[in-house]
Amino acid sequence: MIVYATDITPRLKYILDFISNEITVEQLLITDNKNEFSNAETAKINYSSTRITDNECWIKPHGLLAENNITEQSIGCFEWNDSNAFFKTEGDFPFDIFAASFYLLSRYEEYLPHEKDMYGRYHHENSLAYKEGFLKIPLINYWLHDLVNVLQEKYPALDMQLPVFNFQPTYDIDIAYSYKYKGLTRNTGGFLKAPSFERIKVLAGGAKDPFDCYDWLKDLHEKYRLQAIYFFLLAEKNGPYDKNILPQKDAMWKLVRKHANKFTVGLHPSWQSGDDKHLLKKEKAQLLDMIDGTKMVQADGSIRVVSRQHYIRFNLPEGYQKLIQAGITDDHSMGYGSINGFRASVASPFYWYDLEKEANTVLRVHPFCFMDANSFYEQRQDPGQTFEELMH
Repeated sequence: MIVYATDITPRLKYILDFISNEITVEQLLITDNKNEFSNAETAKINYSSTRITDNECWIKPHGLLAENNITEQSIGCFEWNDSNAFFKTEGDFPFDIFAASFYLLSRYEEYLPHEKDMYGRYHHENSLAYKEGFLKIPLINYWLHDLVNVLQEKYPALDMQLPVFNFQPTYDIDIAYSYKYKGLTRNTGGFLKAPSFERIKVLAGGAKDPFDCYDWLKDLHEKYRLQAIYFFLLAEKNGPYDKNILPQKDAMWKLVRKHANKFTVGLHPSWQSGDDKHLLKKEKAQLLDMIDGTKMVQADGSIRVVSRQHYIRFNLPEGYQKLIQAGITDDHSMGYGSINGFRASVASPFYWYDLEKEANTVLRVHPFCFMDANSFYEQRQDPGQTFEELMH
C-alpha cells in the first residue's frame, strides 16, 4: 500500500504505522512524490487537499497532523456509520480518520488545560469520549473496520486482517492479605477500629485469610487457558495510600516468586513513587530481585518490565516520561480509575507518542476498559449491571 502526502510529519508517520500494524499491511510506503504515487500498481491512499487519480482512496487532511504545537482544536462531532466522527473534511471518508485517530490515541486533550479529580488525575468528565457518549466503545477500532471496507471495495484483491478479540485478565495486588503478615501493631490497630472475630480466627490459624484467593484464580486461569498479569505494590514503606505487606517480608517474596513462575508479574508503582521518581527505580529493582530478572530478558537482550500505576495515578506527559526513564517497557494504566470505558478510544496496544517532544517512544501502552473497583465503588452498580457492562 502506498500513501501520498504533501507533508510527511512525525505525527502522520506515527498514526500510519499504528494503522498498518492493526490492519496487517505487509508493506506501507509513504511518499511525497506524485509521480511515484500515480504510477504505483498497488492500493493507494491520497492524503492531500485534492484528488490525484481515479483509482485511489482520497482522505482530505484536517490539518492537525501538519502542526507541531499543542492548541485547542475545533472538534465538531457528528454521526457517521452509526458511530461518532469529527474533523469533518471530504473525500472517500467524510472526516480525517488519521487526524481524529491521532487526537484520541495521543491523548491530545490531556495536554490541554483541565481540572483534575480528587486524586490529581485527568478527570474522565473532561474527555471528548465522555461528553459525546462514545466512552464505552473503542471508536478507533470501529473506524479501522470502516477503512478496511472502503479499501476492499476499491481493491478487492487487497488482503487485510483486523485483530481478533482476546481477553487479558490483570490484577493489582494492593494488599496481598487482609490480616496475615501485617504484624502485631497493624492488626491490633485494625481490630480496635473494626473488631472482627474473623481476624482472630485467621491469625489463630483457624480460617483462611479472606484475600487469599490466589490458588482459586490460578485454577481458573489454567481451566480457561488465560495468561494473567499480576501487578504487585512494592513500596519500601507504607503510607496513607500504600498499605501492602512490605516487600522485605518473606511471605511477600514467596507470593511474588510463586506467581512469577506461572504468570507475568509486573510492578504496581506506589503512590509515593509518583512524587519521587527515584522510588520508582528502587521499586523496579526490588521487583527484579524478587522474581529473578533474568526471566524477563527478551530475545534481543532487553528486559521487559510491565507496570500499572497505583490508583491509575499519572498525568501526561510527565507520568509516561518517568516510566521510560525508569526502564519500564510496557504500561497498563491507560484507563480511568473513576469509570469503565476506553480512555484512548482503542482496544489495541500502541506505542506512546510524546506530544511535548513530537516523537514516538519505546513505551508500549496496553489500554484497559473494565475494572471491578470502578463498578463497585465509583459507578455504584449491582452485580447484574456490572456483569452486563463487562460482557459489553
